[in-house]
Amino acid sequence: MAKTNGEMNIIEHLEELRHVLIVSIITTAIFAVGAYFFSDRILASMLEPITKLGQKIFFTGITEAIFVKIKISFFAGFLAALPVILWQIWDFVVPALKKNERVYFSLFVLISFISFLGGIAFGFFGVYRVGVMFLLQFAGPNLTPLLTIDKYISFTISFLLPFGIVFEFPLISFFLAKMELVTHAFFARNRRYAMLAVVALAAIITPTPDVVTCLIISGPMYLLFELSVLVVRIVERKLARKKERERLVDMTEVQSAATVK
Repeated sequence: MAKTNGEMNIIEHLEELRHVLIVSIITTAIFAVGAYFFSDRILASMLEPITKLGQKIFFTGITEAIFVKIKISFFAGFLAALPVILWQIWDFVVPALKKNERVYFSLFVLISFISFLGGIAFGFFGVYRVGVMFLLQFAGPNLTPLLTIDKYISFTISFLLPFGIVFEFPLISFFLAKMELVTHAFFARNRRYAMLAVVALAAIITPTPDVVTCLIISGPMYLLFELSVLVVRIVERKLARKKERERLVDMTEVQSAATVK
């Protein structure tokens, strides 16, 4: 538990940070052990885009199957432990914030968790399953894919995690706009550079070098950028209306004071 009274020195901060890391790692490991008992169900869900097409998947090493289940378990364990990890981060940061800042930060943590899981869900159900089935159909009747389980699961996890991250863009944009650190004009002026940055980022995080997968990832990412632009515009208009109301109130108070005199 972080101290709430007095200033903490650098050693105490490092101790608190170490506590956050230890609790997060232990919690992830515990949930991973629990998720292992459901790894067959999780694996079956991940393999659904393959099995729906009547394709088989193989493993080439004696230990490959068990290590794949462990990898799936830690991925599921991390997602299950995410509320605890975020709570640890919240507990570490909140003592240094003011009362109103604590409310905003608490909302930020809660919504970021929902956004991350929403991104993972959208990536799997909205893009990944359709994308895999679409790409495998290019093989045609004369080619048979030889898919190995380790590469397939690694591809799946590497594909889904970026969606969880990029779904945080609108939320981050909202808070930056609230603090007046970004403007709608800035986003609109740099839209073309944002498009290039999205494609470059998608190319970096894409687990395979093909262009089609890169485009599948970059499409939703750019839509999220446009959503972030819209969020910033809405926040900017609300702030402008608030400032106008405050200006009118100030003018009214000045006029009232002048009338009294």
